[in-house]
Amino acid sequence: MQGIDREWIVRKTLFVMAMMAVLGVLLIVFFVAREAMPAFTQAGPANLFSSAWDPAGGRYGMLIFITGTLTTTVGGLLLGAPLAIGSALFLTQMAPRRVRSFFTRVVELLAGVPSIVLGWLGFTVMVPWIREATGSPGTGILAASIILAIMVLPTITAISKDALEAVPRSYLDASLAMGATRWQTVRRVLIPSAKPGLLVAVILGMGRAIGETMAVALVIGPATAYPTSLTSPTHTLTTKILMEMGESTGVQRSALFAMGLVLLLLSMALIVLVRAVTRERREAA
Repeated sequence: MQGIDREWIVRKTLFVMAMMAVLGVLLIVFFVAREAMPAFTQAGPANLFSSAWDPAGGRYGMLIFITGTLTTTVGGLLLGAPLAIGSALFLTQMAPRRVRSFFTRVVELLAGVPSIVLGWLGFTVMVPWIREATGSPGTGILAASIILAIMVLPTITAISKDALEAVPRSYLDASLAMGATRWQTVRRVLIPSAKPGLLVAVILGMGRAIGETMAVALVIGPATAYPTSLTSPTHTLTTKILMEMGESTGVQRSALFAMGLVLLLLSMALIVLVRAVTRERREAA
């Protein structure tokens, strides 16, 4: 009886802890949605999803900032994802044991570098270099994309490494036994077999990049305008919230919460996408 009571207590305790996590997520969604509601009722969805941001004139469009967010995120993935997947291939297929251990530790250390440090290095080192190389101000989409590529590199590398290592060794041995070279085996057997896991890695990397604030704010400009080139300053949803939340009131403050709600929904959509990919992978297996 005592053992049953102890098991019941442990089970109920774990259930309460799990429900606290669920309750926390629901409270976040409720709070952000409640604060954003005045913007939808007073300014209107057409106003919020326009391209004009002028709180003094009653315009609260966030389309510029959504464009900046998606542009920098895609840029970071285009730069970071191939490098990360290539690093994972090197670590799992080609690197000697000592080299593999060293590079794995380096990737883990990179994951622990605070984003503000990367942003400051970008602002003091990378932005002046881009300014000298292009004759532009140096800030903008390119600088933000490079910073985000560095930030998503550890996440995508670690998950891609696990996905590649999960491919049965027998698949590779069979390909090599049939006369395929190592590169042909990697390209035609390993990567297709690990494709769902690699896709999950990229999606999670996108989730890491889409919500970054401080590092991007230091190198993106900022400017409330559509980016016309890779070196033109702009804003993202996160940087706009950071810059104006402290001094905003009324509908303007609510519009900033609406931007936060859009970010929250984008993050949730990425999580749903990850679940769909992993479920498809399990069904295929």
